[in-house]
Amino acid sequence: MVSTYDKFVRDRITQLRLLKGISEYQLSYDLGHSRSYIYNITSGKSLPPLIELFSICEYFNITPAEFFDDKLPNPELVHKAVEEFKMLDDRDMLMILSLINRLTKK
Repeated sequence: MVSTYDKFVRDRITQLRLLKGISEYQLSYDLGHSRSYIYNITSGKSLPPLIELFSICEYFNITPAEFFDDKLPNPELVHKAVEEFKMLDDRDMLMILSLINRLTKK
């Protein structure tokens, strides 16, 4: 029986991989595993141990919280935007927030 957690992890890894435009083989290789490592996860044969899940998050430049936030369709992009936003001064942050507010009122 497949738990909701298992399915979420498999689907999220697939979603992130496709957003990055890489194959299961490439992701497996980049993480230092055999070519079937990611396939075994996404096909339901196995789940990554916690330490490997952290490595997957690091590979996609996201936090574990961002990995599990299903309201973030592209967490890597959001993470990058937040990191860049943190480097702005208050005046620029307010300008960006104003623009975001204008765009999201559509």
